[in-house]
Amino acid sequence: MKLANKYLSSTTLWLRRVSALCFCCVLSNPVFAVGTAVGTVIENTANISYDLAGTPLTLQSNTTTIVVAERINVTTTLLSPQTLVSANDTDQALLFTVTNTGNGSEAFELAIDSNIAGSDFNPTPAVPAIYFDTDGSGDFNAGDVAYTLGVNDPVLAPDASVNVFLVNDIPGTVANGDIGRSELTATSVTGSGAPGTVFAGQGDGGVDAVIGTTGGTAAAVGEYLVSDVLISVTKSQVVTDPTGGSEPIPGATLTYSIAVEVTSSGVATASALTDPIPTFTTFVPGSITLNGAAISDATDGDAGELDNSGAATVVVRLGDLTQADGVQTIVFQVTID
Repeated sequence: MKLANKYLSSTTLWLRRVSALCFCCVLSNPVFAVGTAVGTVIENTANISYDLAGTPLTLQSNTTTIVVAERINVTTTLLSPQTLVSANDTDQALLFTVTNTGNGSEAFELAIDSNIAGSDFNPTPAVPAIYFDTDGSGDFNAGDVAYTLGVNDPVLAPDASVNVFLVNDIPGTVANGDIGRSELTATSVTGSGAPGTVFAGQGDGGVDAVIGTTGGTAAAVGEYLVSDVLISVTKSQVVTDPTGGSEPIPGATLTYSIAVEVTSSGVATASALTDPIPTFTTFVPGSITLNGAAISDATDGDAGELDNSGAATVVVRLGDLTQADGVQTIVFQVTID
């Protein structure tokens, strides 16, 4: 049985810098299919009007009819950030999305390639190595369904997407700073080839299928970075409402607590935490603390501030951290608008 990816859990992430606090599992902006749906009938009739001996007449041409063919297009997009790993790690997942940008329903074959030119090492594909993000969590876990070529090829309507994990093991011979790459390729089951290639009668409803600009296939590459420093980051919140209860109503205070800890040997150099103030809330002035000590909101000589140069963001500089430093706890508050 495959193991859950311990480094992509909701509470503990692999990080090179503490500022990279969130694994984003939100889909990228969709690439919408362009054009009329396959099977649409386009008809056109011309009319000519004239006078005959003072009588106005209209003559109608024959009607031309054409049925829109299926255009086959697909895009593959990497969703994962560069994933930090160590020697001999297993079940390390990279998240991708496959989108049907054609105008008809299409099935796609998926393939993994972890032998990419220019990499410092070749990740070893797990068995199996491709999984669907079945629960939509963005985290590789025991509930995700393995992909089998020709058995559960994803069938996507126009503009529909499916999220896919590539899962690899990391060799024991890697060195700190090495980069390994893994590629996901999605290819139309109907066919692929040069744009304009026609597959007669193989489109939806028996119309012709025509290869679009992507060639009916698309690939994206994700990266693993070997790091000798592992950092655990856990965030929690406590709600206090104006009545003394704990309901998240307008006016309630949210107290955020972020615990940061180096869990391996090595030094996390120049570590820094950044945490944007959530939408629909207002920062509570003077509420930032580091290990219980107050940090001013202004940019001055202490370890942090509320950065208002763009979207309001709490910034706390933790410096060079090692396992011996123990847990670093950052706290701040906001109120619900």
